[in-house]
Amino acid sequence: MQIPIFTVDAFTNRPFSGNPAAVCLLENDLDEDLHQKIATEMNLSETAFIRKLKPGDDFTKSSCFGLRWFTPANEVPLCGHATLASAAVLFHVQKNTNSVLTFVTLSGELKARQVKDHIVLDLPLYTAYPQELKEVEELIKAAVGDMVVQDVRYSPDTKKLLVRLSDTYERSVLEDLKVSAQRFLSAEKTGKVKGLILTVKGNSSGKGHDFYSRYFAPWYGVLEDPVTGSAHAVLSSYWSEQLGKKEMLAFQCSRRGGELKISVRSDGRVDIAGQTAVVLKGNLTF
Repeated sequence: MQIPIFTVDAFTNRPFSGNPAAVCLLENDLDEDLHQKIATEMNLSETAFIRKLKPGDDFTKSSCFGLRWFTPANEVPLCGHATLASAAVLFHVQKNTNSVLTFVTLSGELKARQVKDHIVLDLPLYTAYPQELKEVEELIKAAVGDMVVQDVRYSPDTKKLLVRLSDTYERSVLEDLKVSAQRFLSAEKTGKVKGLILTVKGNSSGKGHDFYSRYFAPWYGVLEDPVTGSAHAVLSSYWSEQLGKKEMLAFQCSRRGGELKISVRSDGRVDIAGQTAVVLKGNLTF
């Protein structure tokens, strides 16, 4: 069997930065266990599988596809950067002729559209609620040690914990933070956290970034994710409320780094825009 496969760096316009995702185009149904085997083989934070929803669908002409995402360890309900990468393969490689693509996923229907040199994802917006510090104190200490924490929130929909560091800290403090994400597994005692977001307010006077973040998900086999769309579905809600802004520019300051343009909508969803670079085209053969 041969399956076309691509590696796309998402939320960047330069190869070897942003967040890499593998994207597979499935002409036919794939045995269920092969999805996970391929994702483990690719060993990227996510491998996306685009499938045709009915016979006669065409990657160049159809506008609606099925989409699933797998980490090296398991399937996940939402992955922003691999959705961006999937849209890039359809728009830029397959030359899909539609202005808007719809993906049927575990998180409902997600739409992607081209706007100039960006692809805009229409994602759910998730609220993070105040979190009792005592419950997660050990996990936060494992992440940031004795640094001053300004706010702690929890998003039950995504199982993500958001930890905001004091506004006295600059972006460089977040970038320089040495984290042993493996330790999070034993420090997390509640059983409800599957992702940890560390964030700090930006210096957005002028054209700077409104906020910065890093994201860790060792519970899904991803120690640190370079640029995370799903985390920004939580961050967008939080920072929009904190800053009183609907339009924001965010930067995820992992080693690879990536930029996200955010527009919080009035219908309870968020548009997250990013650029992409296709760095590999080939075939899986087995």
